[in-house]
Amino acid sequence: MSSSVVWIVGSAWPYVNYVPHLGNMIGSILSADVFVRYLRLKGENVIFVSGSDVHGTPIEVEARKLGIDPHEYAEIMHKIVTDLLKKWNISYDNYTSTESKVHINFVQKFFMKLYERGLIFEKEDTLPYCPRDRIFLPDRFIVGTCPYCGYESARGDQCEKCGSLLEPTQLVNPRCAICGSTPEWRKTRHWYLDLKKLEEDVKKYVESNDKLPENVKTMSISILKSGLKPRSVTRDNKWGIPAPFPGAEGKTIYVWFEAVLGYISATMEYFERKFGNPDRGLELWKNPNTRVVFFIGKDNIPFHSIILPALLIGSGDGYVLPYTISATEYLMYEGKKFSKSQKVGIWIDEALRIFDNVDYWRFILIYIRPETKDSNFSWDVAIDIVNSIINDTIGNFIHRVLTLVKRRLGGKTPSITKLEECDKKIINEALKVVEDVDKLYSNIKLRDALHRAVDIARIGNKYFNERRPWDLLKSDYELGSSVLGVGLHLVKMLAICLYPVMPSSMEKLWNLIGYRCSILERGWNDVVNPVDPGLEIGEVSPLFRKISRDEISMRLKELEQDRAVRWSRKYPWEQVAI
Repeated sequence: MSSSVVWIVGSAWPYVNYVPHLGNMIGSILSADVFVRYLRLKGENVIFVSGSDVHGTPIEVEARKLGIDPHEYAEIMHKIVTDLLKKWNISYDNYTSTESKVHINFVQKFFMKLYERGLIFEKEDTLPYCPRDRIFLPDRFIVGTCPYCGYESARGDQCEKCGSLLEPTQLVNPRCAICGSTPEWRKTRHWYLDLKKLEEDVKKYVESNDKLPENVKTMSISILKSGLKPRSVTRDNKWGIPAPFPGAEGKTIYVWFEAVLGYISATMEYFERKFGNPDRGLELWKNPNTRVVFFIGKDNIPFHSIILPALLIGSGDGYVLPYTISATEYLMYEGKKFSKSQKVGIWIDEALRIFDNVDYWRFILIYIRPETKDSNFSWDVAIDIVNSIINDTIGNFIHRVLTLVKRRLGGKTPSITKLEECDKKIINEALKVVEDVDKLYSNIKLRDALHRAVDIARIGNKYFNERRPWDLLKSDYELGSSVLGVGLHLVKMLAICLYPVMPSSMEKLWNLIGYRCSILERGWNDVVNPVDPGLEIGEVSPLFRKISRDEISMRLKELEQDRAVRWSRKYPWEQVAI
């Protein structure tokens, strides 16, 4: 990595028709935050952006059901999600909204540029129309029975139960999602992006980019082999960004086409807020030294690996294309798919009622991150990770070291003045682990990086059991205190390596060791240096605690009882109890 490089990291923009669940969190938001915190530790220049996807059918359907204006609904939900992300310690430089003025203006100008370059054309379509609500019914505005599994509430774009991708015409017994009436089929006009003209350039980008992970490359190449077809960039929704094309009055830009441009507009908005100059953000997107990284779920791959590159290439303005795209597989909940309608899963507001330390959640989700295949969240696994890994392995080692320094060395961090070969060997072994962790973080193997980082604590516990510094202090005080210094060095390594995943807990540990600066101020490279001698160890108490199965069962029972009340209320914001 080079200091001349500027990283723009974007996590997929969550729909805010409801609060994100654990699968949404690990699929993009948390994974991106861990990578960003690692980059900052390395001293890299990084801008972390995302925002609430407030346009499109999910918001409009919910708002219509509640009888309120979509703008009002979106603003309330955006604030709720923003506040929850702060509670999860997500360190965005700019978390904005697709309703921001910067975004709206940028999207309209961008699509007019494509139109002027001959990449947008108009065509007549036949689509479902609700005569009662007097609207066309794209995507989630229409529901019916899935032709594959028989689920009676499948949406017009996808069946939530079996996962099949659908077109509205495939639904059996289709009905309006708002009023339940049977739709008619009417003609309407829409504007299309001529992807065929951009196919070869997109194919060249995908095939030549050796930074794209296997799952992204495989899916993208498979889609490209089938050939790209024109895609409609407009919808008949009222709630969205007005289409700027001549004759397109009453049309809005399809939410997926405008949301992917949000990474650019969010960067511009960041520079506008910080420096009063949005053009500096736009310039970064055209600078060959900029590396753009996206964190998404695998269902979003085509929009980031094909649609966005096509848009950027089509503009002719020299935008950098994604450096890499980290796409997780699916996280299941106790063997089932997350589903609000079927009340399967845990949402991020509810999660904070179960573990009061958000670092537990951050650690658990990264530890089971579905990097190469689907993974399963279960309470048995979660409890085991908290008790065996976080508390017994990591917490126990940290507590042993700090307690001994506090009690036997007067609370002052020692100088390392006398070591034997076995002690030097341990330092080198731990530093080799740190080297592995560094490489894994760098390659966005976050789960593997975390698993490897835990090995530092395992090495430390084994080292203390064999060296028994409490006995050495009696027979050779200089050697015993130096061994404790080695233990402190391993604790410092842990603090730095675990910081991206557990920022609050590791900052607390850093201050407990005696540092009066932040971990970021010292940075990743300080990992090779022992703890400064003469620091004052703080009041030692366990950083973590065990969680009993009975405790979790009780909290889940309370949550289930509360859900019955909260989910029956009219307004979604009454469901958030944090």
